[in-house]
Amino acid sequence: MDYFEKIEGNPYEDLRWNIPEHKQGTVNVIGGNAQRFRDEVRVAEFLGREFPLEAVRLVLPDTLKGKLPEMPNFVFIPSSESGSFAESQELLDVFKMADYNLVLGDLSRNSVTGRAVASACRGAEKMTLITRDSVDLLADNMPERWLMNENIVVMASVAQLAKLLRLVYYPKMLLMSASLVQVAEVLHKFTLSYPVGIVTLHNGQVVVAHGGTVKAVALSGYSPLAFWSGEVAAKIVGVNLYNPSRLVEAVVLSLNN
Repeated sequence: MDYFEKIEGNPYEDLRWNIPEHKQGTVNVIGGNAQRFRDEVRVAEFLGREFPLEAVRLVLPDTLKGKLPEMPNFVFIPSSESGSFAESQELLDVFKMADYNLVLGDLSRNSVTGRAVASACRGAEKMTLITRDSVDLLADNMPERWLMNENIVVMASVAQLAKLLRLVYYPKMLLMSASLVQVAEVLHKFTLSYPVGIVTLHNGQVVVAHGGTVKAVALSGYSPLAFWSGEVAAKIVGVNLYNPSRLVEAVVLSLNN
């Protein structure tokens, strides 16, 4: 299994030197609905505090426009009747506004929002990480199309990935009871078939796969629940932004940062 390595410590400290001292790069934090948006605000603030970014834009449905103060980094996009994103040119355009997109979730589970976000991810020309409940929403909207976009990174639970593999009729099954080696084997073959990056958590190990390469690193410093809070995803985005061709190593460094 020359494609799989279990990492001890942090062998990718050199990536830290690529993070500039002066502000550089922009990130969109995308998500929220009429009832939930606090995680998006929190993660946007975290990114702006932890990384030397020129701008962190908080992209929200315009149903929230009257509930939040006017801020220069808030971008409001047309919303659906359910209170999340509607299909619009503005949503497609916003994915081109930043160097990296973080689709954090809290999206209404409806077909309109699903189609809108899936279309934006399918055509995303900049790196885009999707996580939390956005993975479930996108899995139901022609995943065989957006999974062919090399700019997509999927940060999902093993259960979410298992569903995704079933929906694209992938011949290998991913089971919760699988060993770490079995998970690595499936993700190795999957990321040879699809150009996306995959990040998941299995039995206390963070597993990252891209282009057939798979690495695992122990989750330390975070509880499993905290891992899905959005903060780790934000760290991955920040490190990967400044190391664009080294997703696998950026994930490892993010967990040791």
